[in-house]
Amino acid sequence: MRTSLRPAALVLAALLVAACSTGASPTPTPTSAADACAKDNLALVAPGKITIGTDNPAYQPYFMPREGGNTSPWEGDYVGDPTTGEGFESAVAYEVAKRLGFAPAEVAWIPVKFDNSYAPGPKPFDFYLAQVSYKPERAATADLSDGYYFVNQAVVALKDNPVASAKTISDLQKYKFGAMQGTTSYDLIGSTIKPEQATSVYDSNDAAIAALNAKQIDGIVVDLPAAFIMIATEQVENGVIVGQFPIPTGADAEHYSLVLTKGSPLTACVNQALAAMKSDGSLETITKEWLADKTNAPVFTP
Repeated sequence: MRTSLRPAALVLAALLVAACSTGASPTPTPTSAADACAKDNLALVAPGKITIGTDNPAYQPYFMPREGGNTSPWEGDYVGDPTTGEGFESAVAYEVAKRLGFAPAEVAWIPVKFDNSYAPGPKPFDFYLAQVSYKPERAATADLSDGYYFVNQAVVALKDNPVASAKTISDLQKYKFGAMQGTTSYDLIGSTIKPEQATSVYDSNDAAIAALNAKQIDGIVVDLPAAFIMIATEQVENGVIVGQFPIPTGADAEHYSLVLTKGSPLTACVNQALAAMKSDGSLETITKEWLADKTNAPVFTP
């Protein structure tokens, strides 16, 4: 039987009443904000376990292959297996689950197409992660958690293309770039590079990679982790990461969010877990282990 929403809802309602009260603070009671996030009070899609969704294929370095072969359905070249706990997002997911009270054996993974993760309506997962950048339009149809990774962008090119020697943003302006439509990478080309030639727009990163390999464009703009995947898996033939752009700060800082059903009572608990991971340094440790060693591309100067 599905875990009831009622205990968590009652606790949250009590907290709202207390927060809105005036005058002297009420005498503390055994009920607290932490109780709403206690394992037994969580509203889950399946009882006794936490269900996590991600895209399939699940690429490195977010998810790493299982030695001896991946479990079904996580199969294919360069494809990771989320169930290993290895890889940046797999490690983040298991750590969040741990903070919510779940052992690795109580974690279930399901494949969900990226675009479907934030589509309107109920979800088949408790939370989802697959490099989903926060966007207001996505937050209108699903809950997006606080950030667990703050993203900068990078340029990928062929080693023999002159753009590969670019050191500054102004150096990039004379070249032709491409990016996947609707992405922050595409937005950055117009707002930051401001190239002299029109930007080529593609339905997918695979299409942009094909254009780059065919020498129809000089470079692709993608987020830095994706750039390393392209090079590590040799999707770009004789490719190189030309450089990375400084990480934006403040309200403009792009970040990856966990995705939950709109209005999910679990969202506050996930954010609480992420805050604890940031506070005690465990998120930084995970990030350093799986991503920091791969971020040695030079930073473009103006």
